Amino acid sequence: MRIAAAQILSGSDPQDNLRLVREEVAAAAAQGARIVVFPEATMRAFGAGRLDEIAEPLDGPWASAVAATAREHGVVVVVGMFTPGEGGRVRNTLLVTGDAGEGGAADGEASGDLHLGYDKIHLFDAFGFAESDTVEPGDTTRVVTVDGVGIGLSVCYDIRFPGQYRQLAADGARITLCSASWGAGPGKVEQWQLLARARALDATTFLLAVDQADPQIVGREVKRGAPTGVGHSMLVGPDGAVRDEVTAPGEGLLVVDVDDDEVTSIRKAVPVLANGRITETPTEAVGR
Repeated sequence: MRIAAAQILSGSDPQDNLRLVREEVAAAAAQGARIVVFPEATMRAFGAGRLDEIAEPLDGPWASAVAATAREHGVVVVVGMFTPGEGGRVRNTLLVTGDAGEGGAADGEASGDLHLGYDKIHLFDAFGFAESDTVEPGDTTRVVTVDGVGIGLSVCYDIRFPGQYRQLAADGARITLCSASWGAGPGKVEQWQLLARARALDATTFLLAVDQADPQIVGREVKRGAPTGVGHSMLVGPDGAVRDEVTAPGEGLLVVDVDDDEVTSIRKAVPVLANGRITETPTEAVGR
């Protein structure tokens, strides 16, 4: 399967960002990509304006335009957007849309036509930023199937929680996607790279980690503390090795081939999913 990571720099205007999506989908499809993955917050960058002003349901005009682009080029598009939540907050949603092909479905459903969302579970309340002030968390992991291959979905801060990736693998993921708008700072690029490799090893899946480009590269002023991206999108193999990456923090399109058979061979050699055990505290030790 050929997949693409579109390392873009989104801004405040959803229509300008939709133009970027269309351009990158066309470029990736021209290189034979079957799935085109965009960063978190593609619809509007963090720190670029109120999210509740632009949030739309999955059948709204922005998501519908992405769906039309996916079907025009015969690909599946995965892109970060915002959907309405409760109490004035929004959901940080990863839209998945397009023809899933033969054997394609969502969570066991029969239809091969995908148009659904995964709502980010783990909110970025760290490093002085409180995503939960404006974003409502999701509560359900999600695996979709494209051309018979299980694809796990995750967003940014999720990557710090290994249990989610092991659950996705248990639910059939062979490739996991992580769309991000990673916060900048000392050591943050190295953490991004380390966490991507660790999560691929935890679950013995391929992991495509797709980040926003770094706005500082083009001199864009950003809101202090907002996680706006550091670049360095990458494909990690189920053995934890980085197979390919966008080595620069600026915009770039990474198109990579993934061999699903390699997941089978790695899991046979290192069966961490099969060997995993949950231990419990002995009853007599409780309360000591």
